[in-house]
Amino acid sequence: MEQSFQMPGRHGYSVRVSPYFGHRLACASSQYYGIAGCGTLFIIDVTPEGIVLVTSLDWNDGLFDVAWSENNEHILVTGSGDGSVQVWDVAQPRVYGIDWSQTRDNDLILSASWDQTIKMWDIMRSESLASFSGHEHVIYSAAWSPHIPGCFASVSGDHTLRVWDTKKPYMAQIVIPAHEGEVLTCDWCKYDQNLLATGSVDCGIRLWDLRNPRQHVSQLVGHGYAVRRLKFSPFQGSVLASCSYDFTVRIWDFKRQKVPLEIIEHHTEFVYGLDFNLHLPGQLIDCSWDEKLMVYMPKSLTPLP
Repeated sequence: MEQSFQMPGRHGYSVRVSPYFGHRLACASSQYYGIAGCGTLFIIDVTPEGIVLVTSLDWNDGLFDVAWSENNEHILVTGSGDGSVQVWDVAQPRVYGIDWSQTRDNDLILSASWDQTIKMWDIMRSESLASFSGHEHVIYSAAWSPHIPGCFASVSGDHTLRVWDTKKPYMAQIVIPAHEGEVLTCDWCKYDQNLLATGSVDCGIRLWDLRNPRQHVSQLVGHGYAVRRLKFSPFQGSVLASCSYDFTVRIWDFKRQKVPLEIIEHHTEFVYGLDFNLHLPGQLIDCSWDEKLMVYMPKSLTPLP
């Protein structure tokens, strides 16, 4: 069943499912398409009766990404257009202060910035633990490896994918010229520690094996405009989903075919945020600049009876 949640005056940028509760979602949003105005973090519950707003938390600048804590069900972190990182306690809504480490160092978060640096933070400290430089343009995304402690990947407007070791913060361990255009998103495969995917303004998605990074192992083409975000399925090793400025979400199985399994067209603006539900196989959540958040089960991901 498809359900929608309206965010009047707010344009969705990122949506994440709680790692603790499959019915609870967080959505980072901004006024005026993120160009001006404030931001709002929406916490919502998906119920059989419909989507219910739990709370909404405002910040004085746009919010562009959100991640849940891996060790506290009430804590989230957001990244803002004013260059700051916010840590929120939903149980006691206040600001203490973007990807959260999923391995042993699960107090650590990453923030990727337009200042061409990535910073690593411990939520108990006000200053960053390390800064990572090397990209030559805006950094759009940084993502921890779900397999290798202290390892993360980043992508940038300089067309590269880079893989870092936090023990050696001054130089990326692997630099891959990943696309012909700016690279906006990356994600790690949940079933193969060497496999990553990247999405670009060149409309393409590429799969990379870190054991042989000179050439992509697969390329998925079909989006009409830039690929803004992609996610590997937590349940099927060869399945991923992507969303785009072409208003669509697409489901892919890169081992079966190079064209989408399914194209979902339920938005009327850029689709920015995308996540799989870790608790409910086949469920996707997305958010768009059309002020809507959608919860649904794509036909291509519905388990066979």
